[in-house]
Amino acid sequence: MSQSKDILLGYIREGKHLSDRQRVSLTLLLCGPAILAQLASVLLQFIDASMVGSLGAGPSASIGLVSTSTWLCGGFCMAIGQGFSVQVAHRIGSGDFARARRVLRQGLLVVTLFALLLSVAASFLAGPLPRWLGGESGIRADASAYFRIYAAFLPMMQLGYFCSTMLMCSGEMKLPSILNILMCVLDIIFNFLLIFPTRPMHLLGMDLTVPGAGMGVRGAALGTGIAETITACLMLYFLLVRNKDLAIVGERGSFLPTREVVGKAADITWPMWIRNLVMQGAQVMSTLIVAPLGAVAIAANSFAIIAESFCYMPGYGMGDAATTLVGQSLGAGRKDLAKSFSRITLYLGVGMMVSLAVVMFILAEKIMGLLSVDPEVVALGARCLRLEAFAEAGYAASIVAHGACVGAGDTKVPTALNLISVWAVWIALALVLTPHYGLMGYWIAMFVELNVRGALFVCRIRGDKWLKTKLTTQEI
Repeated sequence: MSQSKDILLGYIREGKHLSDRQRVSLTLLLCGPAILAQLASVLLQFIDASMVGSLGAGPSASIGLVSTSTWLCGGFCMAIGQGFSVQVAHRIGSGDFARARRVLRQGLLVVTLFALLLSVAASFLAGPLPRWLGGESGIRADASAYFRIYAAFLPMMQLGYFCSTMLMCSGEMKLPSILNILMCVLDIIFNFLLIFPTRPMHLLGMDLTVPGAGMGVRGAALGTGIAETITACLMLYFLLVRNKDLAIVGERGSFLPTREVVGKAADITWPMWIRNLVMQGAQVMSTLIVAPLGAVAIAANSFAIIAESFCYMPGYGMGDAATTLVGQSLGAGRKDLAKSFSRITLYLGVGMMVSLAVVMFILAEKIMGLLSVDPEVVALGARCLRLEAFAEAGYAASIVAHGACVGAGDTKVPTALNLISVWAVWIALALVLTPHYGLMGYWIAMFVELNVRGALFVCRIRGDKWLKTKLTTQEI
């Protein structure tokens, strides 16, 4: 399978014709591991949430309260990495591997410095953040502690993101997936030891004493951070030492940023940062809207979002594949092929997410029951999931189309589309509906917005303007 993928990617760089069947085959070869990587990421959240959920609604609400803020920080880290990875994809598509490694070296230094600064800033904000978000006094201490530990591990999370996107843009999808699955396994182990206290267990007919630190919410954050650190170190090794196209160990070259590379990265990144502020700022705003509804609503909302994220996996995996395929196609000067891949990934992504939405609708209570033992939380969350199942097609379209746009370096117009959809539709409707209909009113607003956003992004990639960016009209 790996050889077929490499041969087909070689056809893109060499200007050879790919049949429709070969294009679909290449898309599936790339998106499969990318979906597994997304599964690992979702499982990471699911594991934390379910383990903490067993402690009750209060600890769950404390993590849910700051979850939008962790997504905001994570979004900044992902965007700055993509500013460099898109350039690398274009270089690889043109066969210029030496300049691809040049971009890699500069990106590694820039993203590391950025993550260190973000970590310090987030640490200072950890104390007052839960109060600013309107959290109840009983959950603020745990929420602050969780966010402070999360902030301390931000540099390692950043390196993991950066290395993963670099490996994927080179066409290496399988390895990041394997490493992210390993991170989930490590997270389970560390959470098991850190969240719960030392306790007796009956296993295979034997009475055992299982050691534990009894750290609760703090243990969940620490366990995840340690798992991320180990995974990031492995990602660095395989990228810098073992990757056949991008390995830089033993090669002389400067890490100092240049105006050419950093300028192009900034041109891609700043609209994505604005998009992150638009999207995650809306999530923070949504926390303020939901927080007055109480701990049950906060926990149900947080768990329902995590449960729904299982539907996102094919969409984001297909979006990653779209970024790689469009980026390499445009780097090879093949705009028609790039547009073809954008359509193929869109159709496949929508089909996969709709299929999972059907499963989510049928098993809503059982899925929520894996995350919480509170019957009120389970019932309310299940109602939200059943409603949102009807928005997954629109959400899939927006995710995959955005991935294709990123591959082309088109980030400004998609940011504007997100701004219009999220704030003018979702937040505006949520402010009106939530006071009258509670958490369901908030999710009705989200349902409407996801379908509107999907329609806007489909209209965007149906034309050709998204293919005409600085990265596609000049040599990079």
